[in-house]
Amino acid sequence: MATLSEEYRPVRVEAELDEPLSRWLWMVKWLLLVPHQILLTPLVIAFLLGTALAFPVIFFTGRYPRPLFRLTTGVLRWLWRVAFYSYGALATDRYPPFTLGLVPDYPARLYIDRPEHLPRGPGLLLSRLRALPQWVGLVLVGLLFRLLWWIGGLSAVLALAILVVLVVSSPAAVLLWTGRYPRHQFTEWVAFDRWAVQVLAYTFFLTDACPPLRPEAAGRRAGRLRARLRHVLGHRPPRGPTPAVSAR
Repeated sequence: MATLSEEYRPVRVEAELDEPLSRWLWMVKWLLLVPHQILLTPLVIAFLLGTALAFPVIFFTGRYPRPLFRLTTGVLRWLWRVAFYSYGALATDRYPPFTLGLVPDYPARLYIDRPEHLPRGPGLLLSRLRALPQWVGLVLVGLLFRLLWWIGGLSAVLALAILVVLVVSSPAAVLLWTGRYPRHQFTEWVAFDRWAVQVLAYTFFLTDACPPLRPEAAGRRAGRLRARLRHVLGHRPPRGPTPAVSAR
């Protein structure tokens, strides 16, 4: 059981490939998500304010205030559902619900266990430096996508070329031509999304479990943990949510 405790991750990102998927809907999802984008702007601000309010409490007591934890985890949960529906995965055509709470029957779910204890004092900030390589990776990915918004003029051709590469390399191209989602890409996209959520949760003090350095390491660790749990529990389903990446 010691090994299980070492591999256990308190940030669990669950995803199910929700087929059948429309060949064309992905083209207009950016427009359909306008209501979510309008609501997420103040919610992200509330997330940052909630983190700012929680920080001094964590700094002096090592505990994350429960009401603020529900708020910040709820915002991340909402963002994960929107990303899964839209261009973070394109793995469902079911419109994401407008709620901070859990939606157990939605194909994208996020569970974060409230930590009993976090580092106190300067150790709280120093511990976040363990994720410095992960931050660099996320910033580079973010800058690549923001480049498409900032670039203009004669460089629009370059922006268009980058956009074409992104679309062709994403599940959108396969959906367009075959009407089916490439399952190997589903595993890869969810592994990256899981890793990104874990990095954000660690950065904003929602967990003290430092995420792995590489996205694929998160997927392999979750797979080993599920297999070991099935073996230890005699193939009985474990109590409570567990990391899952499945296709149906």
